Amino acid sequence: MFGIVRPCRHRLGEALGVQWMAHLCGLCLALRKDHGQFARIVTNYDGLLISVLTEAQAGKSAGGRRTAGPCPLRGMRTASVARGEGARLAAAVSLVLASAKVHDHVADRDGLLGRRPVALAARRVAEGWARAGERGGAAVGFDTAVLVDAVERQTGLEALAGPGTPILTVTEPTETATAAAFAHTAVLAGRPGNAAPLAEAGRLFGRLAHLLDAVEDRHADAASGAWNPLTATGTPLTDVRRLADDAVHGIRLALRDVEFTDGRLAHRLLVHELRSSVDRAFGAAGCAHAPHAAGPYAPPGGPGAPMPPEPPRRDRRGLLAGCAVWMGLACTCQMCCGTYEDPWTRERREGMCSQCDCSDCGDCSGCCDCGDGCDCCDCGCDC
Repeated sequence: MFGIVRPCRHRLGEALGVQWMAHLCGLCLALRKDHGQFARIVTNYDGLLISVLTEAQAGKSAGGRRTAGPCPLRGMRTASVARGEGARLAAAVSLVLASAKVHDHVADRDGLLGRRPVALAARRVAEGWARAGERGGAAVGFDTAVLVDAVERQTGLEALAGPGTPILTVTEPTETATAAAFAHTAVLAGRPGNAAPLAEAGRLFGRLAHLLDAVEDRHADAASGAWNPLTATGTPLTDVRRLADDAVHGIRLALRDVEFTDGRLAHRLLVHELRSSVDRAFGAAGCAHAPHAAGPYAPPGGPGAPMPPEPPRRDRRGLLAGCAVWMGLACTCQMCCGTYEDPWTRERREGMCSQCDCSDCGDCSGCCDCGDGCDCCDCGCDC
């Protein structure tokens, strides 16, 4: 998983949390359906915003949801997941951008990608993803050439960037690519009047994603000698924080001009969760319900393991099946900020962050008093 919008389930609340998972699972399944099982590896948190924005404008319909079968990442439970052109566009964009990310890591010779055989295999995979993304984009009327062009220009700009180069010169290709993707959701939803404000929101989101990625990677890049835009241009963190704050504010203003059928989840993610993303990247205090607030979950027998379960029931999973489900749950936030089924006993359990005192959630007051008249706060803080 990658992406800057990584919401805590507790902040989303039950209703929006279910919607968020529907779009995340919908993106994953759209990748599998259109591009094969291996393509699911590019599922990412930011890509699902495309699906969210499309549905927020078009509204839910009978054809916009389907019931998906059991999945280890959902504790082997079925779920209602998003489907349709929004999910397919999200899949196409995710493939093209993941392809670019792999090419970038190969160029930087990161880790195993510094070895020629591994790099050749990674390039082959990335090229396949790019072609798949192009086919997927064409199927929903989106020309991924704008994304490919942005990737190519990015490489050239990075090669020329040096001390004194404006950081926004480096972020421009990412801004252009995300602006195009966001704007196309208006076309899919049949609301062409939304294209301009969504393009502006997408442009600023692309800027923010590029900046926060650079902030979070700067120490690792310095240690490995990889190229980092902040280091290369000599941009101070104070300037980056100002640009990030301005981008969050600009996205909120742009969304005010978008005509939504139900924009609660889009508002929650693109206004409030983006603020949390900025705070997280710069090391500011975050939500008390974040995963790091609780110790790690461990399977039976490991350090910090829970007490042995009650005597086995007939529907209890075996050791290997339970371990497989646990591995799936461990890759998600369900054990921290959600509800899940115990991998072995099948008992319903609450995530560890549900035991936190909600009074510590400083984000709720901002949600209920953001000045946009929103009703996206469902955390029960009575703020």
